[in-house]
Amino acid sequence: VPEGYTLVWSDEFNGSQIDKNNWEFENWAPGYVNNELQRYVPDGERGGVKTAFVENGALNIVARSLDGEVISARMNSITGSGKRAWTYGWFEARILLPTGRGTWPAFWMMPTNQNYDSSSPNYNPWPNCGEIDIMEEVGYNPNYTSSSIHCKAYNHMIGTQKTKEVYTPNAEGSFHVYALEWTADYIQTYVDGQKLFYFPNDKKNNKDTWPFKTDFYITLNLAWGGAWGGQKGVDPSALPATMQIDYVRVFQ
Repeated sequence: VPEGYTLVWSDEFNGSQIDKNNWEFENWAPGYVNNELQRYVPDGERGGVKTAFVENGALNIVARSLDGEVISARMNSITGSGKRAWTYGWFEARILLPTGRGTWPAFWMMPTNQNYDSSSPNYNPWPNCGEIDIMEEVGYNPNYTSSSIHCKAYNHMIGTQKTKEVYTPNAEGSFHVYALEWTADYIQTYVDGQKLFYFPNDKKNNKDTWPFKTDFYITLNLAWGGAWGGQKGVDPSALPATMQIDYVRVFQ
């Protein structure tokens, strides 16, 4: 337990199946976001073929070929049966990354108040709403893990994103702990307890530079190809590719 924190929620993936009270699945067609090539399927399976399942005490997210396309899973901690989103805290997962050119695994967070309806008074689209990327890796650059934040002032669409990358030995062959400490004053990420990325609150009360003061939920996903993961093409022989998550824990 991080010093000064208390465990408030976790999924240890020690059961026989995914707890649907903790996770919901996206249902997206290929190309829906970031030019990614995979189809995210609901409920972690399609026609009995699984893209997400619990086995041997770990969550497995699998990208695989099926019926001429690649299917995978994108899981969010916010569900209709309960609130799994937090403002500030220590967020941690122990993850083993997949291998292969084209893979793009991620452990990250998005706010519950994102809103893409331009006619709404609560219109709050990406990147204005904010995004916290605790861990990302692309298979063409194996074992280099990164952390980033995105907001209106700092995002990759205009080349101003705040990010930092580190070589994480054997990230694709063994489990490593990726963590975020998020407070009212800063965002700080860690790999195996070592500080990686630091982003301070500029205290200007400007949502363009610090939208990070509302509830964010956790996302776990394995993309295939896309604007970053596919920059150097994809290698179909890498499929099926599996991202394993030993646990996800939230402390406040």
